[in-house]
Amino acid sequence: MPRRLLPALLAVLLLPACQPEASRRGATVLFASGADLQSINPLLTQHPLARQVQRYVLLMTLARYDSALAPQPYLAREWSWSDDRRRLTFRLRGGIRWHDGVPTTARDVAWTLERARDPATGYPRLTDLAALEQAAATDDSTVVLRFARSQERLPDVLTDLAIVPAHLLDSVPAARLRQAAWNDRPVGNGPFRFVAHEPNRRWVFAADTAFPAELGGPPKIDRLIVVVVDEPTTKLAALTSGELDFAGIQPAHASFVRRDPRLEVRSFPLFFTYGIVFNTRRPPFDDIAARRLVDETVDRDEIVEGYLYGFGTPAMGPVPPGVPGYLPVQRTTSAAATVGGLDGPPKRFELLTVGSGEAALEQMVQARLARAGFQVVIRQLELSTFLARVYGPERDFDAAVLGISGDIGLGHLAPLADAAGMSAPTDPAAAQQFFADSVPVAFLYHAGGLQGANRRVRGVDMDLRGELPSVQQWSVSP
Repeated sequence: MPRRLLPALLAVLLLPACQPEASRRGATVLFASGADLQSINPLLTQHPLARQVQRYVLLMTLARYDSALAPQPYLAREWSWSDDRRRLTFRLRGGIRWHDGVPTTARDVAWTLERARDPATGYPRLTDLAALEQAAATDDSTVVLRFARSQERLPDVLTDLAIVPAHLLDSVPAARLRQAAWNDRPVGNGPFRFVAHEPNRRWVFAADTAFPAELGGPPKIDRLIVVVVDEPTTKLAALTSGELDFAGIQPAHASFVRRDPRLEVRSFPLFFTYGIVFNTRRPPFDDIAARRLVDETVDRDEIVEGYLYGFGTPAMGPVPPGVPGYLPVQRTTSAAATVGGLDGPPKRFELLTVGSGEAALEQMVQARLARAGFQVVIRQLELSTFLARVYGPERDFDAAVLGISGDIGLGHLAPLADAAGMSAPTDPAAAQQFFADSVPVAFLYHAGGLQGANRRVRGVDMDLRGELPSVQQWSVSP
C-alpha cells in the first residue's frame, strides 16, 4: 500500500463506527458510484452501473435473468417462437404505465428496438441485433420480431436493453438522441421514479407506490440515491462514518471494513474483465508481434495477488471459466517473448486509464513492460474524456486500460474488437479464438465484485447480474 495512504486510512479507523448519520436517513439508501452514470438512456449507455439502474430501478426490460441466469418474463408476460425460430412473439403485461400516466405498449418496445438497430443511434450492442430484420407492434400488447436466420435461444440483448417511452423520444432524430431532453429528466415505468440529477454529484430515485403487485410491488425503501464519489479513501471514510450505505471498495481496504461490526464486505462474482485494448490502427500496435509481447509480458498472477489482494482471477481471454459459452483456446507465443524482448530502441506508447489516484495497476504494467523494451507513459483521464478518446470517431489512443462489462450472450466481443480496430466473428466460440490469435486486447484479470455495505440494509443479493438486481426487495432495519 502506498505510504501516503496510511494516514488517511488510520483517520478512517478512528471515526466512531457508523455514526448516527445512517439512522437519520431512515429508508433512504445511498449507493456510491465511482463516476457519473454517463447516460440514463439505455440506447446510449456503456457504463455498467448505469445499465443496472436502467434495468432494475427506472425502466423495464422484456425479460430478465434470475439468479440461475435463466430468462424470466418481466415487461413481457410470455413469448413464443415460430417453428423455424425466425419469428419471436412477445405478449406484454397489461396495466404497466409510464410515470407520467401514459400506458406502456408494444409501440414502445418496437420503437426502442428499431432505434437500437439504427446505426445512427450508436447503440453499443448494435452487433447483437444484426440478425433482427424487423420489430413490429401488431396491437398494443403484442410485438413480433423477425430474424434473418434461426435463433438458438432468446437473444441476451433482450434482457439487457431497457424499453424507453416512444411518446417522449420519437420526435428526436436517431443521431441526436444524446441531446434529448428526456436524458436529463427521464420518465420511466420501473419500480422507482426519477426525482433529480445533479451532474457528477448524484441521481435520486423514489419508490413508485403504484408498481404492480404481480411484479413484486412497490420497493420497500423510500429512496435510492446514487452518489458520485471517485476517490477511494473518501468513499471508505463516508462508508465508515455512515454517510454511505454501499461503496465499492479496493481490495486493500477490505480488512478495514471488516473491523467495523456495523459493516460487512460483500464479495460476489462479476462478468467484468479488465484488459489493455490496443489501437491496431497505428504504431506500435499495428504490429501483432508488439501486441503479443505485451500480452506475454504482463504478470497476471502478480496483479491478482499484489493489486487485487486475491479478489479476482487471472484472465487469459475475454470470458471467465464457468460462464456459459466459455471456450479454452490455444495461444501463440511470440519470438520476441522467447528471446526476451524487442530489438532496437524502446517502443514508446501512451497508456490511457480512468482516475486520478495512484494508478497502481498501471504502474505494475509499466514496470513489467520496461523490461521487454517498452516505454509506457501513463495518462489518467476523467471518464467522459477517456470514453471520447477510446470510442470517439478519431480513436485517439495507443492503448487503454478498459473495464469490459460482459454479457451472457457474449455479444460484447464484437464491439470490443471494433474498439481495437478489428472485426471479430459473430460466433462466440470463433470470436474467442480470434482474440487469442489476433490479440486486440491483452486481458489482465476477471474482477470480483467487492462492496462495503451497512448492515442496516437487508434483503441484499449481489451476484453475476451485478449489485442491484434485488434492489426492489431491499429494506432498512429500524
